[in-house]
Amino acid sequence: MRDFGFDISEMIKERWSPKSFSTEPVDYEDVMAVLEAARYAPSCFNEQPWEFHVAIDEDELELVRQAINDRNRLWADKAPVLIVASSRPEFNKSGKSNRWADFDTGTAWGYLSLEAHRRGLITHAMGGFSRKKLKELLGHEEERNFLAVIALGRIGDIKELNEIFIEEEAPKGRNPLDNILTRVKDMGGE
Repeated sequence: MRDFGFDISEMIKERWSPKSFSTEPVDYEDVMAVLEAARYAPSCFNEQPWEFHVAIDEDELELVRQAINDRNRLWADKAPVLIVASSRPEFNKSGKSNRWADFDTGTAWGYLSLEAHRRGLITHAMGGFSRKKLKELLGHEEERNFLAVIALGRIGDIKELNEIFIEEEAPKGRNPLDNILTRVKDMGGE
């Protein structure tokens, strides 16, 4: 159950990460729009260190699926779009390490997921995949941090979901706000 202590956007309240995907195709314009939303996420020095590798047709989807672990494939194979989110670990201009790259890419994923929800689509980001295999399959030569594979599509019939996932197929609660914040003045510094 979700309990909201403050009035926040309905879009944030309603968004969650189902596993019940329909195989119904997603319009190309919708795919591009969610990526456009991600493109406008803020980033350190406006570096925009993210890259999204999009699989839409069956050959592309099968390529990405090969890197996904077996348990995730039980539900993710139905998703009509898979998006691999990666970050570039160095700044373009200086070549120095960009320790904010993954943080910024995560922000872009958040924008993507909210735009998908606004369009009546669902998203589910997963970390259960082989980064090494994905790099081999995509033939990526430059250094990338493969962070997540994102399933994108429409909500499907829960009855078609593998039984091991049915019980958990609902929006999850969150830690209480008091558990995730500390006032700086209470941290005991001198």
